[in-house]
Amino acid sequence: MAAALLVTIPGGAWAQAVARLDGNAALALDAAEYASLSGQTPMAAAHELAVQEASVPLTDSLKAEFADRLAGLSVGHAPFHIDILLTGDAPVADRVVQVAGSPVLVRFRTGAYATHRQLVVALALHQTEIRASLTQPPGIGVDPRIGALVVMVARADAEAEPGDALRDRIARIAGVPVRIATLDAPDSDLADVQGGARLTGIDPGNGRRYACTSGFVVRRGSDSAVVTAAHCPDNLVWTDAERREHPLPFLGQWGWGYQDVQVNGSPVSLSPAFWSDTAKTISRRVTGQRSRNRTRAGDIVCHRGERTGYSCAEVWIPDFAPAGDLCGGGCTPTWVAVRGPTCRSGDSGGPVFLGGMAYGIVKGGSYRGGDGSCAFYYYMSVDFLPDGWSLATG
Repeated sequence: MAAALLVTIPGGAWAQAVARLDGNAALALDAAEYASLSGQTPMAAAHELAVQEASVPLTDSLKAEFADRLAGLSVGHAPFHIDILLTGDAPVADRVVQVAGSPVLVRFRTGAYATHRQLVVALALHQTEIRASLTQPPGIGVDPRIGALVVMVARADAEAEPGDALRDRIARIAGVPVRIATLDAPDSDLADVQGGARLTGIDPGNGRRYACTSGFVVRRGSDSAVVTAAHCPDNLVWTDAERREHPLPFLGQWGWGYQDVQVNGSPVSLSPAFWSDTAKTISRRVTGQRSRNRTRAGDIVCHRGERTGYSCAEVWIPDFAPAGDLCGGGCTPTWVAVRGPTCRSGDSGGPVFLGGMAYGIVKGGSYRGGDGSCAFYYYMSVDFLPDGWSLATG
């Protein structure tokens, strides 16, 4: 539908303004956005992101090499480097590896108490007990930079057990190192067809109209559809540039534990593309997908939300369980948390990407109590698209 509309709308500034980008051109736009945030030149930022993408096979091999001792792996920038935290005291010498024609420093630290796998297992096994021991269910994640669980508690819980008492008590429950963090505001869902478009629907429960953002185009055999968040209204409508409404019938939703995804069908085949800029004048072709286990803390990713537009930021925690009961109860530690800088209701379901690579769709965010600004958002990896549906690329 999106591709057809881009071609058939007669004349007009809107139709002429649309650009469809592939590969390197799309990555260059993200580099320019990243440069504005990091203070680097656009050329330096573009080189950083190119090395970041090219380094994925290297970090895969490092994980395999140090599997028995790996407590955490993260990446950093300016210049791009890789940090590895290991258990035990046996030292490992730093090394320099050529990636995309550039030297990349791999730094090793030792002395961690638990491996990354042990931290993830501890979170999964003791999440219910930790939640029950606090007045409000916390967000919990595995921070690979410090080799510990980060437990984001309500301020009331932090004040009830001051100092190190709360940290030590939760560490005894989990059996692994713990760091306590606080936020004033709780997590919440963020409530042309292609990804990044505005979708609206009416909740039959209260009769109110809600807006979400489309994620990516998916296919099942000859069926073509678009995904968004499962907590959006079921039957959705896309309104094109000439304010014509196009119904997108509800095909199914999956919203428990590790999924927050809904599929809405299209009567015509959809292009494997998504809007990436705030103004929706730049459309990108999806060239591939990045799985969650190949996403590193420190990776730069971008997202587009109907409410907040386009922005890029750093992955904070790739193994994150959001606070509250946003997953039909507690969420599993399979969400990816990103340090803002922007998120707001209406961004739900929007695409998370870098260049033409699809990472996931936005679920929710957590806000600072003082000014209500976005502390971080979290997304569902494209790994967890519903069975039978696959990401449309090409």
